Amino acid sequence: MWTDSHCHLGFDGVGDDAVVEAAAAGVTRLVTIGTDVDTSLATIEAARRHDHVYATVGLHPHDATDGVEGVAALLDPAPEGVVGVGECGLDYFYEHSPRAVQQEVFRAQMDLARRLDLTLVIHTRDAWDDTFSILESSPLPARWIVHCFSGGPDEARRALDLGAYLSFSGIITFKNAADIRSAARLCPLDRVLVETDAPFLAPVPNRGRPNRPAWVALVGAAVAEVKGRPVEEMARATWENASTVFGLPE
Repeated sequence: MWTDSHCHLGFDGVGDDAVVEAAAAGVTRLVTIGTDVDTSLATIEAARRHDHVYATVGLHPHDATDGVEGVAALLDPAPEGVVGVGECGLDYFYEHSPRAVQQEVFRAQMDLARRLDLTLVIHTRDAWDDTFSILESSPLPARWIVHCFSGGPDEARRALDLGAYLSFSGIITFKNAADIRSAARLCPLDRVLVETDAPFLAPVPNRGRPNRPAWVALVGAAVAEVKGRPVEEMARATWENASTVFGLPE
């Protein structure tokens, strides 16, 4: 059995049918991720509709100028099925929001996760130095994940030393992802997660198609190959790790 630790139900055709399809493929737990108020409300509703679907509430760095008040209100109190805050963080590739605003909103969501004892789900793109600066200078929540890990061994070691779980996506199957494969190779088995980020980043051989939570096993198999582990062991380890980091029932 697999857990897709990061997908987006309700985005671009990833609907309720995707939950059924995933279960038939052995992907029996999903964490669906909020990126603003509307998508966070949708994740909460998805968790209410489906057993074994869990939700996060958060504000993506693209939308940091919206302010964190709206998503914070959704967590007062946190609805049943909500297990995390995010995805939040820094994105300097697109810079849809000013960097200073992204940093402020990232810190605010770190504080929410810490105070509410929820798992923090971090997005970082082309922003490693500032991401680490914030992580190293702010109180950290007890559990946190670098989602869709896109760094190399140096970034992996630095994140792991701070207590991160690293979540690997379909990018690990891409030909040009040698640094990510090196990072997965050194990541301890008890800190590895797998995700689809559906509908984005479909793994080979489905690259270029809208991604599906059912395909998380392809990501897990790629991580297992990199680490020289049986696929069954990777499924078991990532299941247990998702249980631990999100506080999910076994």
